Amino acid sequence: MLGVVCLAALVAATAGRTADAPAVGDAPSLQLQWDARVRTERVDDDEFTRDARADTLRVRLGLLAGFGAGWSALLEGAGVASGDGAYNSGANGHTAYPAVTDPSGSELNQAWLAWKGDAFGAAVGRQRIQLDNQRWIGNSGWRQFEQTFDAVTTQWQPAADWTLRYDWLDRVYRVAGPDALNVLARARSLDTHLFNASYVRGGQQWTAYLYLHHDRDVVTASTATTGVRWTGTPPVSADGFGWVLEAAQQSDYAANPQHYTRSYWLLEPAYTFVGITGALGWEHLGGNGRNAVQTPLATLHAFNGWDDQFLVTPANGLNDRYATFNGKFGTSGWRGKLAWIVSYHDYRSSHASIRYGSERDASLAFPFAKNLVGLVKAASYRADGFGRDDTRFWLQLEWRGLETLLR
Repeated sequence: MLGVVCLAALVAATAGRTADAPAVGDAPSLQLQWDARVRTERVDDDEFTRDARADTLRVRLGLLAGFGAGWSALLEGAGVASGDGAYNSGANGHTAYPAVTDPSGSELNQAWLAWKGDAFGAAVGRQRIQLDNQRWIGNSGWRQFEQTFDAVTTQWQPAADWTLRYDWLDRVYRVAGPDALNVLARARSLDTHLFNASYVRGGQQWTAYLYLHHDRDVVTASTATTGVRWTGTPPVSADGFGWVLEAAQQSDYAANPQHYTRSYWLLEPAYTFVGITGALGWEHLGGNGRNAVQTPLATLHAFNGWDDQFLVTPANGLNDRYATFNGKFGTSGWRGKLAWIVSYHDYRSSHASIRYGSERDASLAFPFAKNLVGLVKAASYRADGFGRDDTRFWLQLEWRGLETLLR
């Protein structure tokens, strides 16, 4: 808690100088950007006799340079400090405690060079990549070390409603950090091709994708995934229906010795009324008892509950049926800034009729000052036929900002 107090004091002294988001114009510029996050995480896992306590502070610092004529570059580092280490970080060897994948250490987080014109843009280097809802490709931003990629990314907008992307991934740097005891948890060598095309009209978006994921280090992780996605949202500040409909098929790819084809779908109708949105969802990841749909490059914490029981899909697959509600406590003043989420998940297999368990999640986010946000969050998993009972609690404070050094 001392780290929280110190960070809050630092922010109070300098918050007036921060801005909302970096921007690079045509003229030469240089900006310092930062993201500091202090968090305490508690884990009560019935598989262990000891509870875990992880007190960590993550700081990311970057220099964003604009060179004019559409050229820009970013150099960004990240460092994580932890308390007494009463948790298994994956790098400290404390296996008597439950796992919290937030090891201490430092790394180069991003280093890229980019060019952007009126309709076409490209970037090369280590970078953050987030596609659609990040179910297949994301940065896993919940953990203190985020997931980044050595990649070449391209984007073309042939018309205002269309966006076409092609990305090539050479390497992924994972959230376990550069010092993980399992070397495959640090980084993987890839030869992955991502094709993504989207069309937007009003509040609706249609997306088609083909992801050819070749993992050079773990051949059984190589997959080809083809899918379509359709989303709709009501007008801003209006009540009405929204939806997410997605269907995909995943097969073995490259040198993967397993031969299979599995299905994926997501159905999520939603309705917003007086500022509160309720959604019912059914996410299906097919499996047959030998292998199942996997999403190793996804932002996994955002799916199938915050307790992270299903970071790897069980071989019998997964049916996650859930209900979630979110909103704010008011429309103005401090009540209008308090954002809450509650959800319930029922987990079952997609094969062999196994009930895995259920989970309840809740969070409350509250801003203290500009770019300074606090978060209280909890997840409780109750096992039936998969894993053990597990409860997690988080208290977090995050400060983001930038300072223009040259314009």
